[in-house]
Amino acid sequence: MKELTIPAYAKINLTLDVLGKRPDGYHDLSMVMQSVSLADQVIIRETGEEGFTLKTDLGFLPGADKNIAGVAARAFARHTGADLSGLEIELQKHIPVCAGTAGGSSDGAAVLRGLNRWFSCGLSLRHLAEIGEEVGSDVPYCVLGCTALAEGRGEKLTCLPALPDCHIVLCKPGFSVSTPELFRKLDQVSLRRHPDTAGIVSALERSNLGDICRRMYNVFEDVNDRRMRTVTAIKNVLIDHGALGAVMTGTGSAVFGIFTDKAAAEAARDELKKDYGFCCLAGGVRALT
Repeated sequence: MKELTIPAYAKINLTLDVLGKRPDGYHDLSMVMQSVSLADQVIIRETGEEGFTLKTDLGFLPGADKNIAGVAARAFARHTGADLSGLEIELQKHIPVCAGTAGGSSDGAAVLRGLNRWFSCGLSLRHLAEIGEEVGSDVPYCVLGCTALAEGRGEKLTCLPALPDCHIVLCKPGFSVSTPELFRKLDQVSLRRHPDTAGIVSALERSNLGDICRRMYNVFEDVNDRRMRTVTAIKNVLIDHGALGAVMTGTGSAVFGIFTDKAAAEAARDELKKDYGFCCLAGGVRALT
């Protein structure tokens, strides 16, 4: 039976800014995003049976009707006329769920890229990203990957120079954060600062890792939530072990730090593993196909 495996790379937010709430209920965002080597595996295979199925190795995830991967597959079929009957999509999960690392969106994006290859449709990544807008706010970015400025709901994408080579320690504490809840809380507070988006774009253009890390910031860390104390504790461990910068990604709860020294990054990872459920070492991803 034919089978195709596509990596679904996690993302981190080097910056995350919320510019305001829109009339449609969404928020206008400005984010510098980066794909990292931590990845789920999305497997597309023939089954020889009627119908389309989706399965995952995590029993608590939704099925094909509500899972972003299944939604992406149906969106692809609508736009291309592809017949999904006789196909199974399997998700092998490695990205932590509800972490701010786009685990679901990256799966949906990988499905779009994989089906494009499976059916030899020849659609560009930009075209697939447009289909991804119907699936979820982070899906267009996850289709393109790499380093990018995302604006609007996240669908307006500008590719940026690649993040310089580095070692990224990613840690998720033992709790998850509700994205709608955090946006509601953010709407009720006055933000004390905003990321220097222009400055971090300039630092990327100069390939200056130190300047990039000094400008990393996420406005959701301003939300008065007792769980943010855990985020701060993780950041402190990363900085104490030599990270050039550390910040929460997305709406959390995962935190990452960027290192130039691999041994220091490994030491930070090992220290965090003593207290937190998920911790890994990753690198940046430069190009997707």
